[in-house]
Amino acid sequence: MSNEPDAPVGPVQAFEPPYYAVVFTSVRTQDQSGYGETSARMEELVKDIPGFLGMDHAQNPGGLSITVGYFRDAEALTEWRTNAEHRVAQQRGRADWYQGYTLHVAKVERSHGFVRE
Repeated sequence: MSNEPDAPVGPVQAFEPPYYAVVFTSVRTQDQSGYGETSARMEELVKDIPGFLGMDHAQNPGGLSITVGYFRDAEALTEWRTNAEHRVAQQRGRADWYQGYTLHVAKVERSHGFVRE
């Protein structure tokens, strides 16, 4: 999920199952003070988790945002969920940045992809 203008656009590749997908769907509040910096920091942190496979992100013009993170195993997911900085960001999100959100964790049992040459 890079904000760099030259970053390639496309989904995270398909991985050999099983692995985990974490789907975070949210609608943000009007006041987003500090959100961008915190989001960038969380992206840096999660990339350092052994077993983190990547993430996809999309947002519609109406404000619905969906981020899907992929993790090799439950241990990687637990490490991310319990990371101290991530926990602080979660608290700030509930207090300031999110109107509402849902979080779904799923074990991926089948995965494949397609890329046009």
